[in-house]
Amino acid sequence: MSSSSSSSSSSSSSSSSSLPPQTLKIGIVGFGTFGQFLAKTMIKQGHTTRATSRTDYSQLCHQLDVPFFRDVIPFLEADNDVILICTSILSLSEVLNSMPLRRLKRHMLFVDVLSVKEHPRNVLLQVLPENMDVLCTHPMFGPESGKNGWKDLPLVYEKVRVRDETRCSSFLHIFESEGCRMVEMSCEEHDKVAARSQFLSHSIGRILAEMGIESTSMNTKSFETLVKLKESTTNDSFDLFSGLFIHNRFAQQELMNLEQSFEKVKQRLLKKMSEQQSLSSV
Repeated sequence: MSSSSSSSSSSSSSSSSSLPPQTLKIGIVGFGTFGQFLAKTMIKQGHTTRATSRTDYSQLCHQLDVPFFRDVIPFLEADNDVILICTSILSLSEVLNSMPLRRLKRHMLFVDVLSVKEHPRNVLLQVLPENMDVLCTHPMFGPESGKNGWKDLPLVYEKVRVRDETRCSSFLHIFESEGCRMVEMSCEEHDKVAARSQFLSHSIGRILAEMGIESTSMNTKSFETLVKLKESTTNDSFDLFSGLFIHNRFAQQELMNLEQSFEKVKQRLLKKMSEQQSLSSV
């Protein structure tokens, strides 16, 4: 029998089990900046991590004392409790489809940390054997915003298909114990909210970057906010921005809303200008 979350509420909820959390063996797929960022906290908490990635991170993993697997088959056959998917949004399907997941024998928990949620949920349910658990998460922070700790930073999650509640709770406890605000929310609701918040802010930041705005000697507070928005969004790759658009079915409507709203404001300004010019000519 599977357990899944049907809640679309964004209110905080506790994920703790009545049992003490387990020490987990976590295999990380995709050991880029975000995978490394998460791994450091997991190691600090006493969990065992190992990694595989299309890029060779063997030297970095040696420094972190994390076993690195160039070959994905022995990685999957290792003694993992959790497989943590830290790929980019755009590469998710290709990476998972290249892995012999149907040959898995051991019951594991698969977790993704992508910034969209319906897409990884659908892909994981499609490619994984039925006996694998699936937890979709979105840590709403990264190496920059989380560099001084994760306290009060949100972790959005949905238990898509969970049979082993203790193991799932132990994984979520990684974030709880760091002080994260735990938000249980359906993947659909997450993408609706994210399209209007995360995607919209990235879109405006990218537009400001195209305009080439820079800090001036007479900044207002609101303009400083715009400059910071431009800088924070352009620090992320265009592939991430593209993924937020391509793989969130609600993003296209928000982009249209942005265009339409801009046009409405523009027309109001032009109308006002025309009225003032008419008065001046009288």
